[in-house]
Amino acid sequence: MAAGSLLDRTPAGRIGAGPVAAGVGAFVLVRAGAEVARRIPVLRRALQGVLRYATAGNGGAVLLTTLANGAAEELFFRGPVYNALGATGSTAVYVLTTTATRNPALVAASAVMGAVFAWQRRSGGGVLAPVVTHVVWSALMVWRLPALVPEKAGP
Repeated sequence: MAAGSLLDRTPAGRIGAGPVAAGVGAFVLVRAGAEVARRIPVLRRALQGVLRYATAGNGGAVLLTTLANGAAEELFFRGPVYNALGATGSTAVYVLTTTATRNPALVAASAVMGAVFAWQRRSGGGVLAPVVTHVVWSALMVWRLPALVPEKAGP
């Protein structure tokens, strides 16, 4: 597969506001879920386990690493893995890979978001839309979610 064929089938590889809106919408849904989960001790601990990294160290470095990782995940899982295994297979591999974290919050997010990213790949024909959605979603997660589920606070 040629490198250019991974770009979405839109004029000049351009995308509209859809992937940005999808990233914002996904964050809104995750935020609503976190609002509930923070009241359940085991789920609150799972969220705190993930979010502790969002506030550790240099904020700019954390954000840059998060965004680069999100883009790299999409290039891999919605690129060659998708080409080899299709939408369902790439999502399954994404979820299985995430189980290595042993964090139920990340595994659940990978199942939902992996399906969204695979749908975008199938709809757009390339990785551009999933990359944009993942980067927008990740930026909002790092920027806004840690305040909702602080490390030391209870429900």
